[in-house]
Amino acid sequence: MRTKGKRGKGQGEYRDDLAPIRYKDEDPDYRPPKDKKKSKSGPDRPSREPLAPARGWSGPGGGQVANLDPPSMWRATTVQACGLWPFAAGSGAPMTGVPLGQHLYTGATVCGDPMSWFTRAHYISNPSLFMLGMPGLGKSTLVNRMLIGLAATGVVPLVLGDLKPDYADTVRALGGQVISIGRGVGGVNVLDPGAMGAAARKIGGEAGRVLSAETHGRVLNMVAALVTIVRDRAMDDHEQSVLSAALHHLRERTPPGRAPLLPDLVRVIAEGPDRVRAVTLDRGEETRYRDAVDPLHRSLLGILDGPLGDTFASETSTRIDLGSPAVCMDISRIGEADTQLTAAAMLAAWSDGLGTVAASHALADAGLTPRRWFFTVLDELWRPLRAASGIVDRIDALTRLNRTLGLGDAKITHTLKDAEALGTDADRVKARGFVERAGMVVVAGLPRQEMEELGHIVGLSRREIELVSSWSSPPGWAAQGDREEPPGRGRFLIKVGGRPGIPIQVAITDTERHLHDTNKRWAANKPAEGSRQVGFSK
Repeated sequence: MRTKGKRGKGQGEYRDDLAPIRYKDEDPDYRPPKDKKKSKSGPDRPSREPLAPARGWSGPGGGQVANLDPPSMWRATTVQACGLWPFAAGSGAPMTGVPLGQHLYTGATVCGDPMSWFTRAHYISNPSLFMLGMPGLGKSTLVNRMLIGLAATGVVPLVLGDLKPDYADTVRALGGQVISIGRGVGGVNVLDPGAMGAAARKIGGEAGRVLSAETHGRVLNMVAALVTIVRDRAMDDHEQSVLSAALHHLRERTPPGRAPLLPDLVRVIAEGPDRVRAVTLDRGEETRYRDAVDPLHRSLLGILDGPLGDTFASETSTRIDLGSPAVCMDISRIGEADTQLTAAAMLAAWSDGLGTVAASHALADAGLTPRRWFFTVLDELWRPLRAASGIVDRIDALTRLNRTLGLGDAKITHTLKDAEALGTDADRVKARGFVERAGMVVVAGLPRQEMEELGHIVGLSRREIELVSSWSSPPGWAAQGDREEPPGRGRFLIKVGGRPGIPIQVAITDTERHLHDTNKRWAANKPAEGSRQVGFSK
């Protein structure tokens, strides 16, 4: 604002007002100019002084006023900045990936999944997720949301061993393939090279030979895993040599277009061809050969006639379709108490599924098919871990065989105590390594003691431990007819490296609720409207 005041005889002067104009009856230090004339309106009208004194207006807030330079801006890490400002907070919620839910404190939308955070955002160096949480808090619901979102971007979900099932309906809704495994339902031929064998023949040349060698290693690991389950201990090193030689011999003698079966492998070991005898160091003595192969022979017979039944003794009932938008290996028909068959079926599903991934990448490298990315789900990890001693090595070998890009994975279990229940210290250390190597760790409600142990691995703050521990509390005693959910249902904490955890709240849609309802068998027997209920609430 510019004002015009009078000084002297009719001369005007403009100035910038830097302070409000004060009147003489408000300023005790006011001194009127000598040539001031009385106002025409009378002596009671307040006189105005248009110009501030040399040192500015007097009074509270008075004095000279000058322009202020803006303060200097500095950037620092939270470790350094907290020394100056202890109330530092994390950055905003990530917006790359599948929309998961809302930030528990800010309400902002939180997006994320291992594939997007690895390929696009570069938040993590390993496209893997490890999820822990008590039953019934929504772990599989969150993974189902990831599957739906990733499928929309062209990623192929692979659910390798659906136990309840939690993902079969979602895969069907995506137009995918659901393969059932179990006694009388469907089987897997563990000696079948599957998609990898077909891709090796199609590619040919040196690349086909390399893929064929990898196929042999995958089949060897799968048969060794079945033997480990039946024995409840790991195979000896010389037995693996015998098994490898027998598989090579069997593959060379099997006609093209036909996959060998486990009974064929048993027959080869019983006959004892020269290639197999050479690795037993029998020196031409039948007794030495039988002493070397009889334990393995008995274990293979135990697979065929024992608790695993004929699930792995015949041809594969349904092969995985490489062009399917999603695949689910449904093993929910296997009984809860049948731990050996469950573990064997899960390992067979993982081997077949990961072999399909390797075949797809090999074909894409050869320019025969377009490149595809895959996201595998290994749910209820505790069940195969407890099935037999040494099974951790087999799981680790199966998940590490595919060293190429384009494969993310999610491993889901309940608590770290699932690893502590393993038989040997070596197995427990390896199982804990699944958590340490994960790019993302997602935690649902867990007891405080579990959170304390997890904090030593992933670096949880005291506040994060208290928050997640509070989610493990049971619901209140609701009145008859009311329904109160556990306080931790749908709440998760996402941890990535040393970053502060991101607490989210997941609210499912009606479509998701229809696709994933773990209580559907209860709903089938729900009493009619108006009937009396006894023993449980609606």
